[in-house]
Amino acid sequence: MAGMLYLCATPIGNLQDMSPRIIETLGMVDLIAAEDTRNSIKLLNHFGISTPMTSYHEYNKIDKARTLIAKMKEGQNVALITDAGTPGISDPGEVLVAMCMEEGIRVTSLPGPAALIVALTLSGLHTRRFCFEAFLPSDKKERTLILNDLKDETRTIIIYEAPHHLKSTLKELSDTLGERRITVCRELTKKFETVMPTTLNGAIAYYEDNDPRGEYVLVIEGRNFADIEQEKQDSYREVSIEDHMQMYLDKGMDQKEAMKAVAKDRGVSKRDIYNYLLGSK
Repeated sequence: MAGMLYLCATPIGNLQDMSPRIIETLGMVDLIAAEDTRNSIKLLNHFGISTPMTSYHEYNKIDKARTLIAKMKEGQNVALITDAGTPGISDPGEVLVAMCMEEGIRVTSLPGPAALIVALTLSGLHTRRFCFEAFLPSDKKERTLILNDLKDETRTIIIYEAPHHLKSTLKELSDTLGERRITVCRELTKKFETVMPTTLNGAIAYYEDNDPRGEYVLVIEGRNFADIEQEKQDSYREVSIEDHMQMYLDKGMDQKEAMKAVAKDRGVSKRDIYNYLLGSK
């Protein structure tokens, strides 16, 4: 029988967050694929796990995935761990999972810490709807596209950032998104964990006087639906009602449907549009 892949979440700081199930699994599998074996050996030694390790990271994710899949087809069980948190989240593990699925290799996930979820629950911002951007791309053009795309995002936004890029990223977010509430989370689950609810401008001012240290998760409030609707209504009001009506008539709508659409766009009642058109004749 073919082996399977176990996605094993590891602590993001506090070693006590390691689950007994994951400790047992890491000791049971035939091989552990780790993002950085030098880092992971400390974790394994702490829990007395002697399972052999191999490296699996961004720069070997395709070729090594083929090797690991071949081993699983031979019957070996493989566990995948990342440096911290859940494999596959902002991590090359997503490639291995996809390739396993294509090859019919069974995959299971053993839940545990994930920095984005920890930060979201601590943020004090809306948690029902959120989007995760991980680290913004370093390519300037791609970065600008993503930031502009986030401008009208109504869900809570979660971004990872390294300390040496924090100040510039906060400035870019402020320039693109405008003033927003933000919760700056630092060193989550560790001894010097800090959670700072503030605004983008407030965060910029704070880090002018305080050097960023540690790993950061930024949780930013989404844009208000009402503000977006107001902007749309304001833009439509720059167009005459006659031209606005014609736009929908040209799309094949009848008079009644067009009046209803125009009224919705402009935030007024259908009767208001009808009365205007009647009075303009």
